[in-house]
Amino acid sequence: MRSKTIFALAAAAILLLVVAGASAQGNLTQNEQLGKKLFFDTNLSTPSGLACAGCHGAEVGYTGQDAAINAAGAVYEGAVAGRFGNRKSPSAAYAGDSPILQWDGTTWVGGMFWDGRATGWTLGDPLAEQAQGPFLNPLEQNNDSAQVVINKVLASNYSVLFGQVCTDSNTYYECIGRSIAAYERSKEVNPFTSKYDYWLKGQARLTGQEQNGLELFNGKAKCATCHVAPNFTDFTYDNLGVPRNPSNPFYYEPEWNPAGAAWVDTGLGGFLATVPQYAQYAAANLGKHKVPTLRNVDKRPYSGFVKAYGHNGYFKSLKEIVHFYNTRDVSGAGWPSPEVAENMNTTEMGKLGLTDAEEEAIVAFLSTLSDGIAGDLNGDGKVDCNDLEIVKLAFGKKTGQVGFDPRADVVPDGIINVRDLAWVSQKLPAGTVCH
Repeated sequence: MRSKTIFALAAAAILLLVVAGASAQGNLTQNEQLGKKLFFDTNLSTPSGLACAGCHGAEVGYTGQDAAINAAGAVYEGAVAGRFGNRKSPSAAYAGDSPILQWDGTTWVGGMFWDGRATGWTLGDPLAEQAQGPFLNPLEQNNDSAQVVINKVLASNYSVLFGQVCTDSNTYYECIGRSIAAYERSKEVNPFTSKYDYWLKGQARLTGQEQNGLELFNGKAKCATCHVAPNFTDFTYDNLGVPRNPSNPFYYEPEWNPAGAAWVDTGLGGFLATVPQYAQYAAANLGKHKVPTLRNVDKRPYSGFVKAYGHNGYFKSLKEIVHFYNTRDVSGAGWPSPEVAENMNTTEMGKLGLTDAEEEAIVAFLSTLSDGIAGDLNGDGKVDCNDLEIVKLAFGKKTGQVGFDPRADVVPDGIINVRDLAWVSQKLPAGTVCH
């Protein structure tokens, strides 16, 4: 019976693949379509095997999608075995409004990466510059040059689309960055379909705990000072006093980190120190990192999935990091020393006086910022047979294979199988019959 079921599902996938693919593509512009192809292309690394999506999984809000890695060092391995970056993967979603890195008279705002080094000063778009970076980073996708990346794209199965979008061979690499940025700005990546969004529209109701959490978020807890709606970030930089993550593998890469365990992540200040005209601002910004979006901060494929928080992934749950914000400066709280003690934010966090119940309420509110409801794979605000169809169409496909859809891998194991079907089926409204 099981083999017959799998065969039937595979047959359905073959019959409907073209129709469904055309429908999905119709939701994206050509530029966004190209960006998506580039984002999920595992051939754009040396050696091949690592796509942008390898560190920015849709199922967890476009950040790190491996629970085991998140539970430890939280830094992902690059294309070359044994090479790791030095920070946790930030979300690739809800970042498109970040302006060009600039001093606004009181603080630094804009740019991309945790330290702001994708400034936007070259392309006028920090997100596009960020998209170009990992391809050439030896600790990430490890290509020797932009031309290597271009040649791989020209040899890909979407080269015709590439030629239609990127018409000037002199700006191919720029076009690659801009196309990925276009996809990362698309409604597919930034759907604004969370419970909070439906609540704003009057289409959902917050629980009492969630409502209390929202009020605390905007008031006593001071979260909204930096995490400003609708993106829940103000694109500035802050030193929260996060402790070192002793499990960070970067400490143990002498070829790339000669300082070893003595290495200190100086964040924005470290980057500014490398820019002569802005070096005067370096000392005052040591230890500061980009304020991340809180959208999808609790998005995970199943309840026990571990996500990491903070630029180095030190924190392993929302409750833990909220408790840190609340008690960092409370005597006897037991927190380790900050990695960088200078320039810590002491006015908006550290000793907030929140009760345990108030911390839990904030966590409950943060969970309302996850796009989609459980089982809503296509982001239309409901769970129905169309969501089950997404799993059926990708049934049997493995990561990297044509037809693999990361949305369908709801029980993440790199293959779409009966467990994914069962998970979505359980989320369907009672009485729903799908054919």
